[in-house]
Amino acid sequence: MAFSIKKEKKMVVSVILAHPDKESFNHAIAAVIVETLDQNGHAVNFHDLYEEKFNPILPTGEIQKDTPLPPEIEKQCIEISEADGIVVIHPNWWGQPPAILKGWVDRVIRPGVAYEFLENDNGEGIPSGLLKAKTAIVFNTSNTETQREIHVFGDPLETIWKNCIFGLCGVNRFYRKMFNIIVGSSQEQRQEWLREARQAVIEYFP
Repeated sequence: MAFSIKKEKKMVVSVILAHPDKESFNHAIAAVIVETLDQNGHAVNFHDLYEEKFNPILPTGEIQKDTPLPPEIEKQCIEISEADGIVVIHPNWWGQPPAILKGWVDRVIRPGVAYEFLENDNGEGIPSGLLKAKTAIVFNTSNTETQREIHVFGDPLETIWKNCIFGLCGVNRFYRKMFNIIVGSSQEQRQEWLREARQAVIEYFP
């Protein structure tokens, strides 16, 4: 009698994409990431925030820790809290993520899900991270040269993702790669960048 054995997925990885243009290099990166994770035997929760028309506006009623959440937000909160790893892909716009992604952080990386304050701490102390994920990768695209990004602008995306978001939420294994300069880049260069992205995912999520 023939039968098949269903292999369990190694890890669950959340992949979050924020770019409005489906022909963008960000979308190409996301496709490679999802494909590579699947090939490596991982389960993927993929969200294209623009495709899903994610509402980035945090309403007053969602600010409190234990408030009931809309089903679509609750679903993403559960996914991110249960993820073994996280990958975020977005362009560098004014040294910041796109507004839709900032809104996703506001609504999903929330108290009680991603971090909490210790007992008798009303929010003035240092929060304790709650995320299960130990590894996060961020891929960015930019039209600013690397040294200018670091020395003139201070590389704000590194601080935002590494320290202000993932570090605060207990995700301490962090890798970020900026692909630049996108405008005018050749097809050969973009293929090399995609190979770099694939290799990073293989290294961090084998």
